[in-house]
Amino acid sequence: MSAPKKTGRRFLLAAPAALLSLSVTAPAALAAPGPSTSPAATPPARMSTVGGKRLGQPGTQVNLAPGVPVLPKDLTARSWIVSDAESGEVLAAHNAHWRLPPASTLKMLFADTLLPRFPKTMEHKVAPADLAGVGVGSSVVGIKEGRSYTVRDLWLGVFLRSGNDAVHVLSAMNDGVAQTVRDMQDHAGELQALDTHVISPDGYDEPGQVSSAYDLTLFARSGLQKKDFRDYCSTVSARFESGEIRNTNRLLSGDTDVPVYQGIAGVKNGNTTNAGATFTGVAERNGKVLLVTVMNPQKHEHNEVYKESAKLLDWGFQAAGKVTPVGELVPPRNAAPSAAPSASAQRSATAGGSGSRPVAGATAGSGGVGTAAAIAGGVLVLLAGGAFLINRRWPLPDLMRRRSRP
Repeated sequence: MSAPKKTGRRFLLAAPAALLSLSVTAPAALAAPGPSTSPAATPPARMSTVGGKRLGQPGTQVNLAPGVPVLPKDLTARSWIVSDAESGEVLAAHNAHWRLPPASTLKMLFADTLLPRFPKTMEHKVAPADLAGVGVGSSVVGIKEGRSYTVRDLWLGVFLRSGNDAVHVLSAMNDGVAQTVRDMQDHAGELQALDTHVISPDGYDEPGQVSSAYDLTLFARSGLQKKDFRDYCSTVSARFESGEIRNTNRLLSGDTDVPVYQGIAGVKNGNTTNAGATFTGVAERNGKVLLVTVMNPQKHEHNEVYKESAKLLDWGFQAAGKVTPVGELVPPRNAAPSAAPSASAQRSATAGGSGSRPVAGATAGSGGVGTAAAIAGGVLVLLAGGAFLINRRWPLPDLMRRRSRP
């Protein structure tokens, strides 16, 4: 079967209102529940301090000062974080390192781990064993035994419909679920996402499977360095077999009570019984790119996770450049530190210090700066020597070039 012939993408541009009417029927992304226990009602008194001491403290962490807008009211999520995707500055956070069930937002780690391994044009014929272990009630894209799918088909199923069946087929191509889980856990360690414990690659509720708002943000930031990741997570609709599938990220595709968010460009949503609703999003306005992660709003209204995410993004764009950060998004372990700290790093240290360990070595493509230009232009221009620079612009495109596609 050939790859889908057309996709609808959003590249950092406001969506037309007409798109909203097309997305009403698409269900929310689910990684259906399995046997598990619900997380504790309150965060632990001590959490990880990766990224800064204040990020390990329970409750809301923000440096309010004259000229800094107050945080939005009615935020009910158990955990959330707002950060600058390029500098890595954490503008504000709430229980950032609380280890909670991630639901399908864990698929960001799955994609960041496996995307480089298979060419998008590669075809795979699905065997019955490939679909073994897909959880009862899982969100699926409709993969059928005996049919062949391109890798691109499968990734569209993962990103747009949160298809656990597509995840299991890709895992089978990667020597199985157990190997994929090991690979994901190893990659989480490389990214310094130390709150994450992977049991199932699709985010299906399993005892002991946890992540955090901080870690999910690291996964998104790393994934957005990859062009295919950016393309898939920003795709609104695509052909799949004989029909069309639409992205269940409501800030990207819209819904009756949630408009398309201005400047949205991905990333991933999820929902299970134990995790509640989870979401990580990236958006750009006026050259500033922000990441937001929201986990398990306690206000159980329709699309609440998107409403709270939009409020936090709005606040972040207003506060950027005015608020002193409370921490930072740490680089991967294999990123080489810069010779001197940047001004943003010094501000971050003043705001609460850093709990990250020194790292050494250098590889391109796993960092987090340049997300804005990478999404907009799709072309990475490495800095001299190709080394990653902590708290500065790592491998970044030089210019923000806006681009829209039909």
